[in-house]
Amino acid sequence: MQPTMRLCLVIASGMLLLGCESEPAEDATELPAETVPAAPALSLADIAGTWDMRYVPESGDTTAVTNSRIEVTADEWTLFIADRDPVEGVVTTSGDSILVVEGPYESIRRDGSTVTTNSVYRLKGDRLVGRVVAHYPASGTDSVLVLRSEGTRAP
Repeated sequence: MQPTMRLCLVIASGMLLLGCESEPAEDATELPAETVPAAPALSLADIAGTWDMRYVPESGDTTAVTNSRIEVTADEWTLFIADRDPVEGVVTTSGDSILVVEGPYESIRRDGSTVTTNSVYRLKGDRLVGRVVAHYPASGTDSVLVLRSEGTRAP
């Protein structure tokens, strides 16, 4: 996939996921501008370091936990999964969100398959939280898996 197409995918996925995160006001035209605080801009430098991540399907199957480690610098995002080569992420920041596309790489959830993930992360206190949409090459309803993710800084 070409870098420009990946960037478009990241932005489109992020916008879709961000739109699903909150409920709209009953009548947003009645809210004075000062009641809607602007979110502080977030950069990779703000979350630089090593993070231990945990992923759980939104379907509620809490026994299907996946773990990984990510290393973040001011300009790079690298995913580390046991027994796999490191995966470089394509990263974009937007306001308080970090949008990441990783892959395709060998899936740890589906043997013999590859996966590409589109993720949106936010910093919540000392945790990195987000939603991951995993895209598999199969067609049909099993081609996408949505996961909640949470990470803490590695010791």
